[in-house]
Parts: sequence; structure tokens; C-alpha cells
Amino acid sequence: MLVDRKEKALKKLRKDLRSGLYSYLVLLLLEREGELHGYAIRKRLEELSDGRIVPSEGALYDILKSLKKTGLVGDTWAEVGGRPRKYYSLTKLGREVLSELKVEIGAIMETLERMEGSSDGH
Repeated sequence: MLVDRKEKALKKLRKDLRSGLYSYLVLLLLEREGELHGYAIRKRLEELSDGRIVPSEGALYDILKSLKKTGLVGDTWAEVGGRPRKYYSLTKLGREVLSELKVEIGAIMETLERMEGSSDGH
């Protein structure tokens, strides 16, 4: 019973944490590497995280669709190796929003480091 509650809580918190974090990582990756197609985004996240952060294809495309809807990324079609691929890139708005998010993430990281560094409980 307790194990079920623990698993449920972990599942919900991980989902909440990942949804915003994955969007942030996608924006960072597009800023860093320019235009990328969905599969390349997924592979780069996998490489950069040593396989620890790999959104499912469905989750990644939902994130990209949401980022496009809010105007943070744009997309263009290109034919590569005889097959069409949709490439995503940051918009001007996406760059502005990412810049502000970096400040917020910096504050979160600082706070985490302080909290984890204070092993005496204070």
C-alpha cells in the first residue's frame, strides 16, 4: 500500500518536473545548435544526458507543438535523403523567453546547491 502511494507520488512529481524541464532543454538545444529535426533533438538530449533524459517521441512532439503554439519555436520542412523532415528553430520571442528562463533556472540551481550543501539541516 505504502509502495503504491510512493510510486504514485514519484510518478506525478517526475511528470511535473520533466514537463517544464524538457521544454527548457529543447529551447537551450535549439539556441545552441540552430535548426534541428525532432529525432536529432531527441538524440542530442540522449547524448548530452548520458541516456538519462530521453523524452518519448510522443512527449517530444507534444513539447515541440506547444512551443510552436506559444510562438517560441518555428518550423520549416526540408527534404533530406529523399524524405521530408520538419526542422525546428528558436524564434525571436523564443530567444527572449529563454534568456529570462535562464535567470530563473540559475536561481533554482543556486538554491538547490545551497540546500544540498547544508547537510546540517539548516
